[in-house]
Amino acid sequence: MNRRVIIGLTVVAIAVAAAAGTVVAKSGPLSADLQAVRAAVAKYHDYGAAEADGYSLAGEPCVSSPDGTMGFHASNQAIIRSGVMDPLRPPILLYAPNQDGKLKLVAVEYFKPDADQDLATDNDRPSLFGRAFDGPMLGHNPTMPIHYDLHVWVVENNPSGVFAQFNPAVSCR
Repeated sequence: MNRRVIIGLTVVAIAVAAAAGTVVAKSGPLSADLQAVRAAVAKYHDYGAAEADGYSLAGEPCVSSPDGTMGFHASNQAIIRSGVMDPLRPPILLYAPNQDGKLKLVAVEYFKPDADQDLATDNDRPSLFGRAFDGPMLGHNPTMPIHYDLHVWVVENNPSGVFAQFNPAVSCR
């Protein structure tokens, strides 16, 4: 066999092997940490599985803004109350309707109530994946405390970035 052909095939084989080791979210390559989150929540593409594991929409509307959409927040109150920040058990799953109106998983959200409920202090700001959470911020409804949160778009592409709060490519319709 020609030496150039062998070298060419070797280069192609190496490129294919490297690509196989990289999981790509629709917004680009994911770190190993985020690949693990994506795998951990894969079963929640079926909203029924999320409900069976304690997640609930709790009647909140689909959240959107001029910056894009977050979606419907399905929260797991037991995870939130535990205070344990386990990257593989996000306390909130974000869903958006697909073309036939059924819910599709689009992202996850990590949530932590602010310890002193004071917007002027942030000495308990958590971080995951090398990123500080957004906040402290007011609750989005009357029963939600001042809190910190981190949105992570491990399922759907977000042109604004993996850690952006809103996704302009996702819609509530």
